[in-house]
Amino acid sequence: MDFMTDRDVQKYLEEGYVVLDGLLTPQECDELRQRMGDMVEEMDVPQHCRTTFSTNHDEQLKTQGNADYFITSGDKIRFFFEKGVFDDKGDFIVPKQRSLNKVGHALHAYEPLYKKVTHSPKVQGLAKKLGLISPVILQSMFIFKQPGIGGEVTPHQDATFLYTEPLGRVMGLWIALEDATENNGCLWFIPRSHNSGISRRMVRTPKGTYPMTDFTGREQTYNEQKFLVAPVKKGSVVLIDGEVVHRSSENTSEDSRHVYTFHIMESQDTRWSPENWLQPTEELPFPQLYTK
Repeated sequence: MDFMTDRDVQKYLEEGYVVLDGLLTPQECDELRQRMGDMVEEMDVPQHCRTTFSTNHDEQLKTQGNADYFITSGDKIRFFFEKGVFDDKGDFIVPKQRSLNKVGHALHAYEPLYKKVTHSPKVQGLAKKLGLISPVILQSMFIFKQPGIGGEVTPHQDATFLYTEPLGRVMGLWIALEDATENNGCLWFIPRSHNSGISRRMVRTPKGTYPMTDFTGREQTYNEQKFLVAPVKKGSVVLIDGEVVHRSSENTSEDSRHVYTFHIMESQDTRWSPENWLQPTEELPFPQLYTK
């Protein structure tokens, strides 16, 4: 039996998202979390790169060092921090395991456990079930949603940041490594909002200017009543159309909400915008999802 059913496919196409239970076992989730814990313990981040990650104006980093750190992270593994975790000297004022917003953006390429999950038979199978012919992996992230300080992610569409021509070629896979609930900041969606295009794009600014990214257009104002909550069990995956509007609230609970997420793109007959912040490199061209 396919991991993804025909009914799941229909829901994804109609609503712009679908929750699929049981992509990973609890043990696999724990192994991914343990590996990330080890990476955080071992991290050595230069002082100027202790970057606060803000979803309100995501990548408009003010200093040259911080801007370079983000814009060149597509083929590396780098660390991005929550607000208020450093003092004026750049030293931690919280335990460093509780300091991070996310780690990205090439876990899928360089970390064996994450690479195995990304290319797993179930993931490849659901891509084939959706009719993807030549999907490639764009980026990957571990998102922490720290207890008490995990920030709000405002309503957005992933295609704002990962723009293709034509639209509709990008899909996010959002894997819950712990239960994601209303209390700890699970996702909310506006069903069918993927049918209306996008109103805003994040683009690279001319070389040598800072910040290194800017926005064209404006984010729409969304009716809060249209959002539906999507709690997710540990080990489940949410498939997210690149144009569907979604958000998550602050984590005001005492529990973390760890997630491994990555984006794939159907590369056949698709143009990846050279204005996107994320670009393939000689060191890491976008890898093919399908492996033998």
